[in-house]
Amino acid sequence: MDNEVEAVVIGAGVIGLSIARALCQKGNETLILEKESSFGMGISSRNSEVVHAGLYFDKEMLKTRFCVTGKKQLYHYASSRGIPFMRCGKLLVASDDDELPKLERIKNTAEKNGISDLIPLTRAECNALEPDISAVAGLFSPSSGVIDTHSLMLSLLGDVENNGGQAVFNTEIKAIEKKNNGFVVKIQDGYEIGCKTLINAAGLGAQTIAHMIDALNPAQIPDLVMAKGHYFSYSGRTNFKHLIYPLPFQGGLGIHLTLDMTGRVKFGPDVDHVTHENYSISNSIKTDFIKSIKHYFPDLNPDKLTPDYAGIRPKLSKDGLDFNIQFKKNHDIEGLVNLFGIESPGLTSCLAIADFVAEQLNDT
Repeated sequence: MDNEVEAVVIGAGVIGLSIARALCQKGNETLILEKESSFGMGISSRNSEVVHAGLYFDKEMLKTRFCVTGKKQLYHYASSRGIPFMRCGKLLVASDDDELPKLERIKNTAEKNGISDLIPLTRAECNALEPDISAVAGLFSPSSGVIDTHSLMLSLLGDVENNGGQAVFNTEIKAIEKKNNGFVVKIQDGYEIGCKTLINAAGLGAQTIAHMIDALNPAQIPDLVMAKGHYFSYSGRTNFKHLIYPLPFQGGLGIHLTLDMTGRVKFGPDVDHVTHENYSISNSIKTDFIKSIKHYFPDLNPDKLTPDYAGIRPKLSKDGLDFNIQFKKNHDIEGLVNLFGIESPGLTSCLAIADFVAEQLNDT
């Protein structure tokens, strides 16, 4: 064996970094292995950077549990570390009367989830809050916001390193063997790393990594559904001060308006199910974006809308399923944790997920 540590975390996105931080803080010597040249170059850097409130999913789902708890943890962590964020609030809008029942259902779901700060708005109140928006009614979520994801991940990595952990980049995993006392992770150039605990937090690559584990029954590995989302930036002058969301549909939250830390407006994502990882953006989809955005922002200037970037969400079905976090009770392998389908609200949930993983491992 070339090297042995207590825990290996595969993947240096926001989830892998958060879990590694939690393990290091409990005194576990932890090594992060990442295939890219730096941290957060996949899902974690290709999203809306929104801190969600927990409005959409059923109370029993992990997505809800971790989002509601994680939001509080994330704001507290960002405040304590000087990580830029804006608790700017989100306006969820109904564009016509036919959408009012869905708006009411979201309000009821949110209240069941313990979200007690939602503010129902009339047409006039929506216009007063955001004069450029067209809506017959809305819900305002004051605890929603945005965060500088790069600064967050840089801070998480700093916590790992300050607690004796390390991240190794440009690392290609070739195979993973289960041994009596743990695992042997084989990487390029014949190098082998031994560990007692193995965390598969590889995002879009989580299924690929799982198939490399010799002791894992392939039947335990869910299929990956890649939902590509495109984002457009907007160079026109606007008065927007809040996030603007249309009502969600099955499989997505709709093309919404978000702000970055400088107040720049961007729109997205849409949903395009793909079979291969690519981040190109065709200008041909601009027409669809314009049509969707004009439902709630009728004065949009199409000439100011330009392709920006794309991301891919690791769904487990086209309709979207709950997070799938597997421990020994799921696959009967001591020390192995697989995280599948960690899509939105994964960023908001990152610290809560990390605490959950660390606690579950401590109890086994």
